[in-house]
Amino acid sequence: MVWTPDPSVASRTRLAEFASSAGFAGRPYPDLLAWSLADPDAFWRSFADWIGVRWHDRPTAGLADASMPGAVWFPGGTLNHAEHALAFEGTEPAVVSRSQTRATVVLTRDELRDAVARCRAGLVRLGVGRGDRVAAFLPNVHETIVAFLATASLGAVWSSCAPEFGARAVIDRWSQLDPVVLLAVDGYRYGTKDVDRRTELAEIVAALPSLRHVVTVPYLRDEPPTLGVPVTTWDDCCAVAGPLAFEAVPFEHPLYVLFSSGTTGLPKPIVHGHGGITLEHLKVLSLHHDLRPGDRFMWFTTTGWMMWNYLVSGLLVGATVLLFDGDPGWPDLGALWQLAADEELGVFGVSAPFVMACRKAGVVPPPLPHLRQVGSTGAPLPADGFRWIRDHVGAHVQPCSVSGGTDVCTAFVGGVPTLPVRAGEITARMLGCDVRAVDPDGNDCPPGTTGELVLATPLPSMPVGLWGDPTGERYRATYFETFPGRWHHGDWITFHPDGACEITGRSDATLNRGGVRLGTSDFYGVVEAMPEVADSVVVHLEDPDGGPGTLVLLVACAPGAELDDDLRRRITGTLRTELSPRHVPDVIDRIRAVPRTLSGKKLEVPIKRLLLGEPPERVASRGSLADPTALDDVVAWAHRHRATSDRSPGGHPA
Repeated sequence: MVWTPDPSVASRTRLAEFASSAGFAGRPYPDLLAWSLADPDAFWRSFADWIGVRWHDRPTAGLADASMPGAVWFPGGTLNHAEHALAFEGTEPAVVSRSQTRATVVLTRDELRDAVARCRAGLVRLGVGRGDRVAAFLPNVHETIVAFLATASLGAVWSSCAPEFGARAVIDRWSQLDPVVLLAVDGYRYGTKDVDRRTELAEIVAALPSLRHVVTVPYLRDEPPTLGVPVTTWDDCCAVAGPLAFEAVPFEHPLYVLFSSGTTGLPKPIVHGHGGITLEHLKVLSLHHDLRPGDRFMWFTTTGWMMWNYLVSGLLVGATVLLFDGDPGWPDLGALWQLAADEELGVFGVSAPFVMACRKAGVVPPPLPHLRQVGSTGAPLPADGFRWIRDHVGAHVQPCSVSGGTDVCTAFVGGVPTLPVRAGEITARMLGCDVRAVDPDGNDCPPGTTGELVLATPLPSMPVGLWGDPTGERYRATYFETFPGRWHHGDWITFHPDGACEITGRSDATLNRGGVRLGTSDFYGVVEAMPEVADSVVVHLEDPDGGPGTLVLLVACAPGAELDDDLRRRITGTLRTELSPRHVPDVIDRIRAVPRTLSGKKLEVPIKRLLLGEPPERVASRGSLADPTALDDVVAWAHRHRATSDRSPGGHPA
């Protein structure tokens, strides 16, 4: 056990307040959860009334049709996401924008409302209206939030890519949307390095014939670049005051389009609606993160990851949203913890790899008396990560490991402020999230048995569709084909008898040795705990003749370390002792760097396809990778290995 809630504090949480209003005062969380799953219509209607959803037209029902796909939420209801984000007025800070490049900017609630009204007026002058797409090639700065809320207020559709994305990755995404306005910077700074993106910006603009205007946000330079379309500066766009009005749109009206990673093909354009995002984010942020007006909230993210959208929704509950623009490891890994202390954060979110990197580097955070919760996502957080938070961040801080995805733009398993936390486990299903573990036939797995993660009932923030898929055929095939009538996106999950769970990796990256499934996260927790190992990736190459296949572990060494026979023996011995003999790789070899997406996810499936001989251009889009050259290292390793190794009976390098 790494954290236990203080009963006197738990009784004052927003979760406890809502439970009391719904008739569950003093009852345990599983009772409230069971009601939310058994009667989703009543649960979501009750929550919408309690939290105060700002309807323009009131809906005639909650969940009118529970079909999947095809669920119908709050029919007849109209609202606007931006109206909820800008509902709070006054001189309290709404946005604090911290940067390694620029001076800190603080926008009060009134200043944010004024800035959005001005940007909205500028977008109207540029011809943006309801349903038009507005794209942003911007970092995590205050202008990005202002532009997003201005876009949403018009009923236009937002999509953002972080400026570190390669031009091809951006074009692959936005060419599917036909945006009419692009907001962009000319580059960005990462730590001490200026990265010029003018060439990439020109390439993006040239590839998007639908663009009518580009709005440039000054960053590395004051002068705007010359492009093939009319260019307006940010100051000119926002120069004229205008009314702060909100277009009333249906519950399912598109709010923004997020994209899948695009590592194995053209990225999927995932359309999220005003109502679903507003309702779900109000629920998860108020009830599970216990955020309320005046709290200070940050999640380290870029604008190309769904956690940026999650972070911005902190405005919905009146929290002060803290943005960070720069390198989280500069000048060292303690920088973000110092920022959390300086800004008196109450809830601070990071990625699981960041937590583990801090643990490995021996980071000692400063005192954090205001911090009550550390969120972790992006990958399973090993048990040692939970213990590090307890021992070094503070025993008063709740480790909150969460899992969900871009596809739903939220988490559906995560923390509960009234439940204790055990190391290595995600605490519970979140309210309204009917998450199950099922076997290949779709039957529910008993506790302790690993199965495919599915959602058995609809969630409001499930996509309203995929852009450019008018019949819904691609949407249906993506999420509902494997288990008809149930949502499925490819994670392994194991539930414990009390409802806690563990995510053990992607089901499409499963290591299956002799009929026994092995989760990749188990490997990484052991191997990457070794000081000589900076990163690693493990894949299993099946034997088409039914043999055991080949388990390959590729290791990126820490500076100054070598993958010698001694380190190989220690890796083998530790895996055998801490996991099992089945976890011992057939091949352990070194690469310079493990290919990862821009949001930090390892390319396990693309790497497996590379090792099976597929060409790199077919398995991954380099523009979606944090380090495109890392892919070359894996390709070179595969070529060397095939050239110098005998073939195993199954036809794979041995």
